Amino acid sequence: MNKPLRHVVIVLLGCFTLLFVQLNRLQWFDAAELSEHPANTRGVKADFDRPRGDIVTSDGVVVAQSESTPDGTFDTQRTYPHGELYSHITGYYAFTFGASGVERVYNDELVGRTDQQAADGFIDLIGGGNPYGNVILTIDHDMQVAARDLLGDRDGSVVALDPVSGEVHAMWSYPAYDPNRLSTNDSTLANEAWTELLNAEGNPLRARTFRERFPPGSTFKIVTSASAIENNVATLTQPVYDQVDSYTPPLTERPLTNFGGSTCGGNLTELLVVSCNTAFAQMAAEDLGPGPMIRSAQQFGFNDELPFDLQGGVSSNFPTDFGAQVREPTNELPAGVFENTPALAQSAIGQNDVSATPLQMALVASAVSNGGAMPTPHVGKRVEDAETSREVKSISPGAWRPAIDKETAQQLTIAMIDVAERGSASGIAPEGLVVGAKTGTAQLGTDPPRSHAWVIAFAGRPGGAPELAVAVLVEGQEGSRDQTGGAEAVPIARGLFEQFFE
Repeated sequence: MNKPLRHVVIVLLGCFTLLFVQLNRLQWFDAAELSEHPANTRGVKADFDRPRGDIVTSDGVVVAQSESTPDGTFDTQRTYPHGELYSHITGYYAFTFGASGVERVYNDELVGRTDQQAADGFIDLIGGGNPYGNVILTIDHDMQVAARDLLGDRDGSVVALDPVSGEVHAMWSYPAYDPNRLSTNDSTLANEAWTELLNAEGNPLRARTFRERFPPGSTFKIVTSASAIENNVATLTQPVYDQVDSYTPPLTERPLTNFGGSTCGGNLTELLVVSCNTAFAQMAAEDLGPGPMIRSAQQFGFNDELPFDLQGGVSSNFPTDFGAQVREPTNELPAGVFENTPALAQSAIGQNDVSATPLQMALVASAVSNGGAMPTPHVGKRVEDAETSREVKSISPGAWRPAIDKETAQQLTIAMIDVAERGSASGIAPEGLVVGAKTGTAQLGTDPPRSHAWVIAFAGRPGGAPELAVAVLVEGQEGSRDQTGGAEAVPIARGLFEQFFE
């Protein structure tokens, strides 16, 4: 073999080797990731004409089903009886666009492709049975309706969940969309709807509850308080911060003020009751420092992937770069502070680069009410055989992580109950319930003036453990500068508690 031909053979062998390695990598190592990718519709198309189970709420309301279309291109068409009400939970199931939400995550259960269902189908083969299953949600239909009606046509989010099990009882964000328009077998109409939704204001295809981040404002002071308690910087009674109307952090001449220009101070309980910006900023900048604040935020799940059973969730963010610590003082830099201490002061009150999903903030309230443990949130409850209603699979993912210790949780519970009784969240508790809460007003600037209104809260019966944790966000619209958590978000949370404990 001459030299040029040998070189060609070597190159070709190298190409075939690389092709073989890539093929096996895709087949064996990346198969699961590619199969779950949102853009991969192959599995949906392969399953499209298979029998498919219903999606049903915990109280028996069918929210997704297949209807016969004998004269159509396919034998069935997926329909959603309640339209947009469950769009961000069920998702859509469409030949043109694939699937999202529960339709995608629990596709194997719905078409009967899990090992257990396959075994059941083999056993029932003689009787002509089908192994496909119904997915039962944790969602309570009346709670979901209440969440939608209470928020109304304001952009925002409502999350209500069990603080122990993580079962989501309601999850609604506005704007939403009608999945029936995407699941139609008429590809022309489906494409028109898809284009319209992609161009719609507010991106209704994205669930704000777990796929969008927002500055949490003063609701984040619960995390700052937890850090202060766990790092022995404060108890509920000590120290007592000065009554001031502004605080200027080291390394800046720009003062940080309280809401409405008010004066406040006191111990940690009082600081939470009146939501005192100046004291919490000082606490983080001078008493805690970046390390403890970062650790506490991350213990609450910030900067980590949220273990939710719906795809596309985003992690909440707490900044981790506050610069180096100043060792030798100068005229401009006092010793002991960090180069970006002003940003740390702002972060402690939920501003600067802090951002969180409403679901994440509902989990913060859950951890306080649940002895410090954060549950794993989920909307899937169980899978039932579609013909016999026999349970095939129970969905109970357990706890996610310990956020704070039990003693810290107990102290914060006391403080949050005070906030609900005599502070910025007063009026949130229906008669006969024990409620703890923290409001937040995240200011977004003055041109134009806007602010997000927040509340996170938990509720239970006297003498019992809290049974419901909520997060409510009413997004700031133009001219909403004076929109506060107490005025806008608290009535929604109260309505959820009334519905749940009715």
